[in-house]
Amino acid sequence: MRIARGALAVVGLALMLAGARLLLVATPDGAPFDVAVWLGGALVAHDVVLASLVMLAGLAVPRGPGRGVVRGGMVVAGCATLVVLPILLRPGAPRNPTVLSLDYGTNLAALLAAVAVATVGVALSARLRAARRARGLSARPDAGR
Repeated sequence: MRIARGALAVVGLALMLAGARLLLVATPDGAPFDVAVWLGGALVAHDVVLASLVMLAGLAVPRGPGRGVVRGGMVVAGCATLVVLPILLRPGAPRNPTVLSLDYGTNLAALLAAVAVATVGVALSARLRAARRARGLSARPDAGR
């Protein structure tokens, strides 16, 4: 496992260096600064806005089995919304209509519905397993020892 992690780290580092080289060499002047501003905005949007909202919403989820699953579903839904939000909020039509040819609002709604269904299914499964485990333990005569 340690070798696989090391190999993945080396590959990831090589890909990051290749991307940085392309950014500096194969882009017009000013693009690296624009990318840095965009990455900074993405960092703030994720760490300040999304993480805070998910944390606050996570406090409303009752304790018990499946709580982590619900929080995970909220993170996925929040990240998907954060990715699509700039496209949805962009004013006017794109200069090239073939670039953004999909109905992103409908697709986001479908994705969020799929995430909600999957989250509910996995959370219910976790609750059922916990209930079975609790019944199995309480039914044994030596469960209290």
